Amino acid sequence: MTLGPTNPRQRRRLGVWLALWAVMVLLTVVIGGVTRLTESGLSITEWNPVSGVLPPLTEAQWRLAFEKYQQIPEYQQINTGMSLTAFKGIFLVEYTHRLWARLVGVVFAVPLLVFLLRGGLGRRLVRRLVALLVMMGLQGGMGWYMVQSGLTERTDVSQYRLAAHLMLALFIFAVAVWTAADLLSQDPSGKKPSPRAQPGPAGFTLLVLGTALAGAFVAGLDAGKAYNTFPLMGGRVFPLGYFQLTPWYRNIFEHVPAVQFNHRLLGIAVVLSSLAVWWINRRKVPGTPGRRLAGWIGVAGLAQAGLGVATLLLVVPIPLAALHQAGAVMLLGLALLWWHASAEAMA
Repeated sequence: MTLGPTNPRQRRRLGVWLALWAVMVLLTVVIGGVTRLTESGLSITEWNPVSGVLPPLTEAQWRLAFEKYQQIPEYQQINTGMSLTAFKGIFLVEYTHRLWARLVGVVFAVPLLVFLLRGGLGRRLVRRLVALLVMMGLQGGMGWYMVQSGLTERTDVSQYRLAAHLMLALFIFAVAVWTAADLLSQDPSGKKPSPRAQPGPAGFTLLVLGTALAGAFVAGLDAGKAYNTFPLMGGRVFPLGYFQLTPWYRNIFEHVPAVQFNHRLLGIAVVLSSLAVWWINRRKVPGTPGRRLAGWIGVAGLAQAGLGVATLLLVVPIPLAALHQAGAVMLLGLALLWWHASAEAMA
């Protein structure tokens, strides 16, 4: 059974809308990364989905927001003595992240309502789009749940909640990309791709996703600001003190040397796998989607590795780190499109 309407024009309209919306989700992830890199995420200590659309507009409102920030551990233990001007800077970074996330929600919800009123979408597509809308709502709640972890005892947010927030965002992105690909390339006669029959592309996609998850723990622990050499860590291939915490599995999520080493190892696996994808598919018929996407995956994998190493060696400069995060989402998008193209060819 086909996904969505059979009218080619309507399918293209829906597919282009979702593809552009997926780009907006990508930018949301990047803005969220900048918010973390600038340590701005705790500057807004309340979650007001409606009234929070407007920032403080008067000096009195700014002072009130600053007073609320002064009550949390981050200010008291790290930013004591921060000026109001400096506070405005980090506040506006977090405000931009929240405002953009709201805009992403509106750009999804309003067209969806219009399409639903016009009808003809089909039950399968409606269910998928409604699921995306629900996930967007859950993502807003997850974002606030993450912020709450840094408002009482910690001076930053929980790396576990940060990772969960990122993973939900990437899952939303993945569903949007796959659905857009369905609408823009699926045969309306009913033939549909079978993702289950594609272990290679699926495995590569999961590897990229797992590496991004490991990167979230690096960001959550500021682990990129330690061991700023490559390929060795502290002069060793395997870092000293990897298994310092007990039980042993805590090291994977809570210990800086282990967290950074794991991300490095997965990153190396991604770049080698990216090159393998290109090498294996290079002999396919020129111009086929699978071959083109495999070539782009090879290029993107190398670029992402270069950005990662440069970010580490230069001790996490914000522009490079943001590009590295954007590269991860773009590589995930390419992996999904390659998986989709491979599955479609087997349908």
